[in-house]
Amino acid sequence: MNFPLLTVTAAVPAVGAILTAAVPAARRTAAKWLALFFSLATLALAVLVAVRFEPGGDRYQLTESHSWIADFGVRYELGVDGIGVVLIALTALLIPFVIAAGWHDADPLETHSSRWRPTQGFFALILLVEAMVIISFEATDVFLFYIFFEAMLIPMYFLIGGFGDRAHSGSDENAAAQRSYAAVKFLLYNLVGGLIMLAAVIGLYVVAGNFSLQEIAAARAAGTLDMATNTERWLFLGFFFAFAVKAPLWPLHTWLPNAMGEATAPVAVLITAVVDKVGTFAMLRFCLGLFPEASKWATPVILVLALISIVYGALVACGQRDIKRLVAYASISHFGFIILGIFAMTSQGQSGATLYMVNHGLSTAALMLVAGFLISRRGSRLIADYGGVQKVAPVLAGTFLIGGLATLSLPGLAPFVSEFLVLVGTFARYPVVGIIATFGIVLAALYTLVLYQRTMTGPVKEEVRTMPDLRLREVLVVAPLIALLIGLGVYPKVLTDIVNPAVKHTMSDVKQTDPKPEVAVEAKNGEAAK
Repeated sequence: MNFPLLTVTAAVPAVGAILTAAVPAARRTAAKWLALFFSLATLALAVLVAVRFEPGGDRYQLTESHSWIADFGVRYELGVDGIGVVLIALTALLIPFVIAAGWHDADPLETHSSRWRPTQGFFALILLVEAMVIISFEATDVFLFYIFFEAMLIPMYFLIGGFGDRAHSGSDENAAAQRSYAAVKFLLYNLVGGLIMLAAVIGLYVVAGNFSLQEIAAARAAGTLDMATNTERWLFLGFFFAFAVKAPLWPLHTWLPNAMGEATAPVAVLITAVVDKVGTFAMLRFCLGLFPEASKWATPVILVLALISIVYGALVACGQRDIKRLVAYASISHFGFIILGIFAMTSQGQSGATLYMVNHGLSTAALMLVAGFLISRRGSRLIADYGGVQKVAPVLAGTFLIGGLATLSLPGLAPFVSEFLVLVGTFARYPVVGIIATFGIVLAALYTLVLYQRTMTGPVKEEVRTMPDLRLREVLVVAPLIALLIGLGVYPKVLTDIVNPAVKHTMSDVKQTDPKPEVAVEAKNGEAAK
């Protein structure tokens, strides 16, 4: 029997969550170190998964399959392709930084026991989310995926509603009400999407007789899967709706600014850099893999929605007065690019979309965590309350600038490569869509540079005159993220070599080939004429 590496990789943070929650109330620091230890252990296992994965090998590797609920055809099936590998690595990489950045976010506000926050619970919930996200990237049984796709909403609900941002302009009661509203909105939106998906999951079982992604794909390839066109389209819509809420795609996006605005900065990173990636990943694995014809049928509408997300998110970000809500709307724009790349149905677009998931996670983590350090010093999320920070905290301002430049996809930083591939892949098949999408780049430069100008440059405001620069712990959180943004911007091949074979399989599922450049075709015809 092979070592169940994928199961262990997901189980380690789950065990860590249980042990962290069990630490006595007076041992808060011990709980923090224990959570950090288990997150680093998970990172080591994720690295081992990446090392053992062979890009040129089988589509799904390190597979595990065990009977679970035999009467309903449910199996405990795990397996990773290149896309799953890089997203597991991203998740395992970010969680230690999330824990380190939130080191004091759940500390007691006062010495009175009634005002103490459950520190152990905060870090246990983060580890629990990590475990559920990782197994979502590994699951090749649709029902197994659905369980964890929905289950991760519970710890996220408590992280948003129970551990909100302390930098709130209103009273404590108003802050609590805003946190509760954001948490409930997050939960309701995603629960509705999940319930619609559940109906589609049941419908898939009725049609296919099982939940195995690999068996359904094999039956489709062999021509033994009898799925009517209308049935496939309805099932596709059920899956896609849930994933579009999670992603989030316009007009199902409105929960994200509330959730990110009211959550602590590390939890905001957990939402948009980790949890939301499950939605876009599932579009590639399940929508395109299970319903190829319906995916092509829905592509024109989805491309329009993605374009609206890109432009709308960027425009609204330009008008924000709240730093965290600005980053949230910027993320909506970036998710539009990811979905655009997926449904462009080209290898460049889908490779770029996968890289975008990774690079957006890194850039958003860097920017949001530094923004969190900034907000914790001043006690305000409003852009107007800052000015001249670079003169009193140059390291903080410098890291904030690099995170912002990565967000606008500056050449030389990792997001540029992914955004370029998405636009090239889109333009190759849908040139008008590709041209319109480029406006999102211009708007990204506007909201990012204006944010930096208003907070970091100009006269030093009295309230920030004594602001301390980044401390050692904070530098250790941000520096590796910046190094990765630069390294992957210069040498993205380390990721593309893993991702590209998986993209070829996805392109084969939907029976699409890359369009040939018209110039090359004309040149070939000219040579033939001679």
